Amino acid sequence: MAYEKILLGMGNPLLDISAVVDDDFLKKYDIQLNNAILAEEKHLPMYEELAAKDNVEYIAGGATQNSIKVAQWMLQIPGATSYIGSIGKDKFGEEMKKNSRLAGVNVQYYEDETTPTGTCAVCVGGGERSLVANLSAANCYKTEHLKRPENWALVEQAKYYYIAGFFLTVSPESIQLVAAHAAANNKVFCMNLSAPFICEFFREVQEKALPYVDYVFGNETEARTFSKVHGWETDNVEEIAIKISQWPKASGTRKRITVITQGADPVVVAEDGKTKLFPVILLPKEKLVDTNGAGDAFVGGFLSQLVQEKPIEDCVKAGCYASNVIIQRSGCTYPEKPDYN
Repeated sequence: MAYEKILLGMGNPLLDISAVVDDDFLKKYDIQLNNAILAEEKHLPMYEELAAKDNVEYIAGGATQNSIKVAQWMLQIPGATSYIGSIGKDKFGEEMKKNSRLAGVNVQYYEDETTPTGTCAVCVGGGERSLVANLSAANCYKTEHLKRPENWALVEQAKYYYIAGFFLTVSPESIQLVAAHAAANNKVFCMNLSAPFICEFFREVQEKALPYVDYVFGNETEARTFSKVHGWETDNVEEIAIKISQWPKASGTRKRITVITQGADPVVVAEDGKTKLFPVILLPKEKLVDTNGAGDAFVGGFLSQLVQEKPIEDCVKAGCYASNVIIQRSGCTYPEKPDYN
């Protein structure tokens, strides 16, 4: 089958613990809406507090895993996608395996014996979300797992790769291995800026991966942070997208394309020193449930068309469709089948 295991994702599998919170909760834990951070000591009681809420939901998540699941859903071709990451040998880990396999993704988790499965607090306020990740087992991924013949076979079978920037905090070495394979074999390697803190505090590993990246995804806040960190002195998202697309490349066979989402504003696509703007599907405020997973879903929709070698317009359109579906539901969840053609 032409599409079998065509797309491989690698990232931090996390169980989302999602609940609606008030401003006092946000202040108490010193967190901001529309942001993503790693948990510090002061955040740890938050997980219990969220778990005690009446409206709490548990959803298998993690940025890359969300995108891969959405791509799989959009494709509706069994076994088209694979995913690698690290979980704990526990109840949450079993839940994650079950959930991902039900979604049709071929998952190969490294199972850490001593550390619990990672969780992500999803604090929802007014439809916006704040993410606080407690990586736990997700932080224990080992390159040795990737090098095992049955897992490296997934790398060799895939023609497209997607890794969220969050994985730079865990296993940059694994990213380099896959990136180098992609460049050497003329395959397509995609990454996401993922969060302002990645651009700020993981700059060195991000810059090391960037030459290999054929498609860079991100949102306007991340793009502006990237610009600031690199001293570009511009807040103009279109200019920043062009500059990122012109960053030197490891392989000359493909030009880099930058894709920046801006919430309800148009999606910016930069290639060949020019930008194109694509409007998103606007949603009445009363239909918005939460934005958790919106960016991940956009990437998933985009990749579902990219692996079919569709033009960029179609990729963006599918990305907008997928994110529009996801923001009308809690977390990164979707109906049984997409209503997309």
